[in-house]
Amino acid sequence: MIEENQTGDNKSSKRRFIILLASSITMALALVVISMYIYGISGAAQLDLSRPGYVTVRSQATDGSVDVNYSSVGNIDQSSITDFKKVYSQQSQKIKTADAFSGDPLGDDSLGLTVTN
Repeated sequence: MIEENQTGDNKSSKRRFIILLASSITMALALVVISMYIYGISGAAQLDLSRPGYVTVRSQATDGSVDVNYSSVGNIDQSSITDFKKVYSQQSQKIKTADAFSGDPLGDDSLGLTVTN
């Protein structure tokens, strides 16, 4: 009698495990379909330059700015400090002029999405 009860529990636990596995896979597939739908209708797919169809456009998508990188080794003298302060003040002015509560920070110019021909 004890063995019959254990085999019944074993069958129901296997059934519950299969249901759990199937529902997890179904939920994951549903979420992927929903996210791909949102990706397509939101316009993010058109901005994604990593897609294979945009290999030719990728070279044109430069922002034209030159980033200044400072070496991690070397002397710190007055000219390097002056150069850093100059670049820092230019960047801080750009940040200060942007109104965070308007649509400007998400504009094409702010995001560097403008195309120069």
